[in-house]
Formats: sequence, structure tokens, C-alpha cells
Amino acid sequence: MGLEGLQDRVAATDAVWQWLVLLLGGAIPFVESYGASAIGVLVGVPFGLAVAAAVVGNVISMVAVVTVGDALRRRARSRREPRPPSARTEKLRRRFDRFGVPGVSLLGQTVLPSQITSGALVAFGADRRQVIAWQVVSIVVWGLAFGGLATAGLYAVEG
Repeated sequence: MGLEGLQDRVAATDAVWQWLVLLLGGAIPFVESYGASAIGVLVGVPFGLAVAAAVVGNVISMVAVVTVGDALRRRARSRREPRPPSARTEKLRRRFDRFGVPGVSLLGQTVLPSQITSGALVAFGADRRQVIAWQVVSIVVWGLAFGGLATAGLYAVEG
């Protein structure tokens, strides 16, 4: 089945199902708002619906990770000695020290999923509310950007 056939099938599907599938796609690390937005637009879901569903799914999963991560960090800090950080954690820590929560949130999705980035920020001691706020900004920006790129790509192919 080609792209047109897939678009026809998606067009015949109820908008609620389109929304739910893209919401779930947005919640998956490495797919997130940017991937689910682009996929949604490419298969024929209207731009606004595709981006909104992908963003909502990504935000829900990120907030869950931040909330659970913050609770686990607080519990772990009160119970035991800290472990030496891994190489990946050290790399994230250097970026956090250099760019702060806004920079890591906006640029972090080029390297790692928002769920991992946000969890690491909270583990480093960043304020949970600040992490959530900047991650939401980042998720929206990336979702709009990739949804827009997919839309432009479709117009270029069709035009």
C-alpha cells in the first residue's frame, strides 16, 4: 500500500482514533511529538490535530517521568550514598551546567528523548516545575517544526 492508500484509510478512520493513535505515538520515546506530528501529517491527519495529539501524548509521558523521577530521587537521597555517575550521565550533567534547564530542554531532543532528558534534569536537582514548563515549550516547538516540515514536504511532492 502506497502513501495515497494509507492516506485514504486514515481519512476513513474516525478522528477520535486518529487522535488516540497519535497521542500514543507522542508518548513513545524517540517518536515523541516531532515524530508523531510528522507521521500524522504524512498519513493525512490535519496539521492541528496531528500536532496537538502528538504534543499531548509526549507531555503526559514526560510529566509522568518527571513526577516519578523526582519522587525516586528524593527517596534515594534520604536512604543511601550516591553512586558514581555513568559516562552518559556526566555528558548530560556538563550540558546541564552549560545550558541550564531551558537550553537542555530545547536542545536535548536532538540527542535524547524528552522523557530521559527531563528525568536527568530532575535527577541533577533541577526544579520539577521549571523542567516541566521548559519541556512543554520544547515539545510544542519540536512538534510544530516537524509537523510543518512534513506539511511542506507533502506540498512539495504534490505540487
